[in-house]
Amino acid sequence: MLEQAPDTEWPEAWLMPDGECSDQKGLNQREPNVAVTVEELKDLGICYWKLDATAYEYPALAVPWNPSDAVDPKLSQLRDERGYSYADIITVHPDTLPEYDTKVKAFFEEHIHDAEEIRYILGGSGFFDVRNKSDQWVRIHVKAGDLMTLPEGIYHRFTVDENDRIHAMRLFIGQPVWTPFNRPCEEHESRVKYIREYLEEKKVDA
Repeated sequence: MLEQAPDTEWPEAWLMPDGECSDQKGLNQREPNVAVTVEELKDLGICYWKLDATAYEYPALAVPWNPSDAVDPKLSQLRDERGYSYADIITVHPDTLPEYDTKVKAFFEEHIHDAEEIRYILGGSGFFDVRNKSDQWVRIHVKAGDLMTLPEGIYHRFTVDENDRIHAMRLFIGQPVWTPFNRPCEEHESRVKYIREYLEEKKVDA
């Protein structure tokens, strides 16, 4: 089993200020900054591996991309151990993504999925925002080499940062899941499952 990255290699994460986010691509840190620990991220169900994205070549766009084509041994091991059978590769940039501004705004709508979300960052950088156990936004700065999974049912959103470019592989178990379920969706079975597995457990321990 490929072990997750040590805590020192995880991406930086911090609490965002309360209220509406007026600049989705900015750092949006509190003053002073409030860092979020790796332990807190793991408690939310997030998993993370550090790979060497610069050692292998990937297309700018491949829909689909066959995971069996992976030559990176770590990526191949994760593929086999976790059953990733479908993948695609996209580059989110004004020159490569039609209706770029509209799409980037859509990615930033708070939502859940009814399956785990797996993203491997091949180049560029961006932010995944997830809700913590207190319903606060946590901003995670992902960069090349970061492979992160978000559990089914977690409220989250995504944006590029101020560099306006991210090259990413999206991996799936079975058929790809595209449908976002925008908040509120507390009655959705995937949200109920997430609350039961990650939120209610904390209440019992308290």
